[in-house]
Parts: sequence; structure tokens; C-alpha cells
Amino acid sequence: MKQIVYIDMDGVIADFDRSIRELGLSEYDSADIIPGLFASLHPIEGAIESVNQLLADPKFEVYFLSAAPWDNPEAWMHKRLWISNHFNSKKVRKRLILSHQKQLMIGDYLIDDRAKNGASEFLGQWIHFGSTSFPDWGSVMTYLKQS
Repeated sequence: MKQIVYIDMDGVIADFDRSIRELGLSEYDSADIIPGLFASLHPIEGAIESVNQLLADPKFEVYFLSAAPWDNPEAWMHKRLWISNHFNSKKVRKRLILSHQKQLMIGDYLIDDRAKNGASEFLGQWIHFGSTSFPDWGSVMTYLKQS
């Protein structure tokens, strides 16, 4: 049976923090209403290669699980387009879930950088991306390969 892996977008595969720094902003939550922001995020180092490895691994079933800002409806579309622009569309087709209630998802792993939107209450294992235990994609991949 495949292990279900959910991967957050902002701060895990898409570098939201870099974009807000480049815009000269300091506050995370106020930046998410900027039109077009989510369409132009840079990938986080090692993210694209790592996710492609997970997508190709028969051990895993991969979904993208992200919370989109409620007051920025175009962000919902831009997140979907970002996924299609950075990954093979056939492999990721219909694998994007947008939810502010991540704890409701059923799965084995959630790779997320923040405890918000139910990530810390996820019933599988929350892999806290950017933490001391999982500072980067190399550490995440090492852990998942051993599990």
C-alpha cells in the first residue's frame, strides 16, 4: 500500500519568503494579498528534484496541500498554475488540494513549514520543514527513504 505524502507549497517548495524580501516587505500574512505574487514564486532549493523523486517512487502517493489566502482569489488559480509550470502536468494533474483545514486530510506524512491551518494537528506525521530536524529537502528525503 502506498504511503500518502502531502506537500505544502509556500515555504516548502515555493520560496514565499524570498519573494516578500525582494518586495521589501517584512510581514508574512499581509503579503499574501498582493496580486500575482503566487504566480512568480521561485522554487526552494532542492524542492523540484526531490518532489520529482517522490512522484516517481512507487512507494509514495503525492499530493500538494496548500492554504490559499481567502481574500486573494486569484492566488488559488496561481497556485494551480505554479504546480503545472514546475512539474510534469501528467504526473500532478488533479493532485492539488487547497484547504485551511489540513488536519482533516487522511495520510501518512505532511511536509509543511508552519503549524497553521491544521498542520500541527495532522493525524499522520507532520514533517516540520525548516525545523532543526528537517532543515532542507535533503533531510526530508533521507527520512522518507528510511521510513
